[in-house]
Amino acid sequence: MKLKDLSDIEKKASAASRLDFSRLGVALLFMLAVFIYATTQSDTLLNGAAYAPALLVVAALFGAYMAMNIGANDVANNMGPVVGSKALTMAGAIALAAIFEVLGAVIAGGEVVDTVKSGIIDLDVVGGAETFVRVMACALLAGAIWLNLATAIGAPVSTTHSIVGAIMGAGIAAGGFGAVQWETMGAIVSSWVVSPVLGGIIAAIALYTIKRTITYRREMTKAAAQVVPLLNALMAWSFGGYMLIKGFGRLIALDFASAALYAGIFAIVVYFLSRYVAKKAAQKNENSKAAVNKLFGLPLVFAAALLSFAHGANDVANAIGPLAAIDETLRNAAIASKTAIPLWVMLIGALGLALGLALYGPRLIKTVGGEITDLDKTRAYCIALSAALTVIAASRLGLPVSTTHVAIGAVFGVGFLREYLKSSHAKMLELIVAAHEGEDRGRMEAYIARFKSAALEKKAIMLKAMKKKAAQKEANHPHFSKKERKVLKKEYKRELVKRSAVKKIVAAWIITVPATALLSALLFAIAAAFFNAF
Repeated sequence: MKLKDLSDIEKKASAASRLDFSRLGVALLFMLAVFIYATTQSDTLLNGAAYAPALLVVAALFGAYMAMNIGANDVANNMGPVVGSKALTMAGAIALAAIFEVLGAVIAGGEVVDTVKSGIIDLDVVGGAETFVRVMACALLAGAIWLNLATAIGAPVSTTHSIVGAIMGAGIAAGGFGAVQWETMGAIVSSWVVSPVLGGIIAAIALYTIKRTITYRREMTKAAAQVVPLLNALMAWSFGGYMLIKGFGRLIALDFASAALYAGIFAIVVYFLSRYVAKKAAQKNENSKAAVNKLFGLPLVFAAALLSFAHGANDVANAIGPLAAIDETLRNAAIASKTAIPLWVMLIGALGLALGLALYGPRLIKTVGGEITDLDKTRAYCIALSAALTVIAASRLGLPVSTTHVAIGAVFGVGFLREYLKSSHAKMLELIVAAHEGEDRGRMEAYIARFKSAALEKKAIMLKAMKKKAAQKEANHPHFSKKERKVLKKEYKRELVKRSAVKKIVAAWIITVPATALLSALLFAIAAAFFNAF
C-alpha cells in the first residue's frame, strides 16, 4: 500500500471521528437545555415527595433521549424510499421530515394520552403513584436504549413496540405477571405478522398494476397519462383519510365515513390536476421507463411529507406520553387515567425527533432506501401508497399495526415481486447449457453452477471477468456469447432483496418487545434498590 493511500485513510478516519464527536456534542447540548428547562418546571411542583423535582428532571432527560432515538430510527421509514429513489437528496429529505415531524407533533400531537399505554398494565396491581412514576421512567430509558442499539446496527424497529415492551417489563417487575393486560399484548404480537404482510401485499399489488398497465405497454407515456391520475387519486384519498383520522384527530373529530367522504372530494380534485399534468408530460417526454418514472416524483415527495406529519402527530406520544404521565402524577401525587400533554413536554418531543433525525437519521435512511432492495420513484411510490392504505384499512378494522413494519414490509414486497417476475431467467440458463456440446458444455455447466451459488458481490466480479476472458478467448474458460452474458447478468439481478438485511431486520422485530421488557425490568430493580437504600 502506498504512503498516499495510508494518508487518505487516516484523513477519512479523522473526519469521521470529528463528525461523530460533533453529533454527540450537539445531542449533549440539547440534553443540557432540556435539563435546565426541566428544573424550572420542577420548581412548580406542589405535591409529592421531596425528591419529586429531581424525578421530573430525570424523566425529562429520558424523554428527550427517547425522542432523539425515535427521530434517528423511525423517521427513516418515511424518507428512506424518497432518498433511495433519488426523488430528494439526503439533506432535502432530512429538512422536509424535520419540518413536518415538528408540525405534526405540535399542531396535531397534543391529544389526550392514555398513561398506561392502551391498557398494557393494571394500575391497581402495579401500586401507588411513586411506583407508577418509576415504571414510566424506566420504560422511557429502556425503550430509548433499545432504539439506540437498533440504530447503531442499522435495523429499523417499531418505536411503539419498544415502549410497549418496556412498560410491560417494568410493570411485571413492579407487580408481577398479573400486572400485564395480556389480551392487549396478544393483539400487539399479532401485529408483528399483520403489519409487514399487509404492507408487502399492497405494495406488490400496486407495483404489479403499474407494470401491467404502464411499463409493459408499447406506448408507456400514453398509458401513464391514463393510469397515473387514477393512482394519484387513490393516494390522495388514502392520505386524506389518514390525515383526517390520524393526523388531525385531535383538531377535527370525524368518523370513518365522514373522513372518507371529505378525502374523496380531495381525491377528485387531485385526479383532474394529475390528468392535466400527465397529458402535458406525455406530449413532451420520450416513450421510456425513465420518463414514466418522473411522473411519480412529485407525488412521492408529497406523500413523504404527509407521512412525516402524521408520524409526528402520533408517534411523538411514544417519547413524551410517559413523560406527561409522570409530570401529571408528580403534580397531583396521584395517578391520572388520562392526561393532556403540556406544551413544554410536547416541544421536547418535537425538537428531539427533528434533532435525532438530523444527527443520526441518515444511517437508517440509507438502509431503508437502498440496502434492502433497489428503489426507483415508481417503486418508492408504491411503498408510500401501501403505507397509507394499510394504516387506513387497519384503523377501520381495529387492527394494531406498526407503521415501521408496514413500511419495511412494503419494501420487502416490492423487492420480492421483482425477484418473482425475473425468475423466468433461470430457465434461460438451462437453454444456455443445452446450446453447448462436448468439453465446452462441461465447462459451461461447472461455471454456471459456481455462478448460481456465488454471493451477489462475487457474481458481479464473475460477470466482469467473463467479459474479459471471452474477449481474450482463453481455451480453459467457457466462451459466452454477448446474448448469453446478458442472460447471466439478469440472473445476477434476480436476487434483488438482500437476505442478510431481511434476517437482521426480522430478528430485531422479534426480539424488540422481550428485549425492552427485560431491560426495563432490570432498570426498575436497580431503581427500587436505590430508593430503598435512601
